[in-house]
Amino acid sequence: MATNFIRNKSLWIVLLLIVAFLFPYLKDMLPDRGSSSSKSTPETPAKPAVTAHVPIFNRDSAYYFVKKQVDFGPRVPGTPAHKKCAAWLVSEFKRFGMTVVEQKFTAKTYFGPRDAVNIIAQYKPELDHRILLCAHWDSRHIADKDTKNQNNPILGADDGASGVGILLEIARQIQATPLNIGVDLICFDAEDLGDDRAHENIPSVMTQSMPQMQARTWCLGSQHWARNLHKPGYTARFGILLDMVGARGAVFPKEGYSAQNAPQIQERIWNIAAELGYGDSFPKRDGGAVTDDHLFVMEGTRIPTVDIISIPNEPPKSFGSYHHTHNDNMSIIDPGTLGMVGNLVTTVVYREGAGIFL
Repeated sequence: MATNFIRNKSLWIVLLLIVAFLFPYLKDMLPDRGSSSSKSTPETPAKPAVTAHVPIFNRDSAYYFVKKQVDFGPRVPGTPAHKKCAAWLVSEFKRFGMTVVEQKFTAKTYFGPRDAVNIIAQYKPELDHRILLCAHWDSRHIADKDTKNQNNPILGADDGASGVGILLEIARQIQATPLNIGVDLICFDAEDLGDDRAHENIPSVMTQSMPQMQARTWCLGSQHWARNLHKPGYTARFGILLDMVGARGAVFPKEGYSAQNAPQIQERIWNIAAELGYGDSFPKRDGGAVTDDHLFVMEGTRIPTVDIISIPNEPPKSFGSYHHTHNDNMSIIDPGTLGMVGNLVTTVVYREGAGIFL
């Protein structure tokens, strides 16, 4: 019995030594009960942030488009200069690959009817995902804020031509750098033919309704379009209106109707302006509510639309000393201002195309 015990004990000692020797190797072969694999799964690398390729907005090209409009003379509806400029605008948008609709209508102004036309340039009209960019292309029929020749029409270099010049350059950029969304660029007519008289002789019973009545004498093109959309059921994710966007020293505070009806879009645009280094020109202060085309776009379609409009001064000359005078000519147009606003809007367009605007 003693001999067997000694033999068994020796065998166990040998076995224990073998296990001790092999343990480090056996441990790596055993499954890890804390995971499905003995080795940790490598982390999935983070996806790179989505970015938008934004083409360079050419401010000199935009300046050329502004000057070309002004060279036709005052673009008052019903005049030869108006008709010639309309034909040129249509041909330019078509040259940039746009599908163009000419929406002709009669503008019922406070001084009589005038032939007018909204020019609607569509990029990829078959797509449902759309954004709207707009400006007015007519110029005022009188220089009612001037001290001379008040009954003569003005050139409207800033108040009219500047916004359209930026739209044309954006159209050129879109053709060169295609997008995966639809864009509608609308040049509204008969915006600047409104009644700005004091109406001292109006009976007192009518005075309370006068502000609203007078407001509707402006922006006749956008009012007509909102009632007669170029495509039934047309809508867009958002819109941007450009008005007086080319003058030297322009300042763009937050317009009131935009802040009320499109606050998220307005805030995002102003944040991008700050990101691009334009914060001083796009202060986040209240600029007051302005009766402009965006108001009637939103009223008729519910498309949230932001007005980018220069309001550099306090009343009564909020829009600048040249506003509705003969000084609204090419001498006040600054390529730098055109480039700033154009680059901002182009950035918004291409970020929306990449799905990273809102």
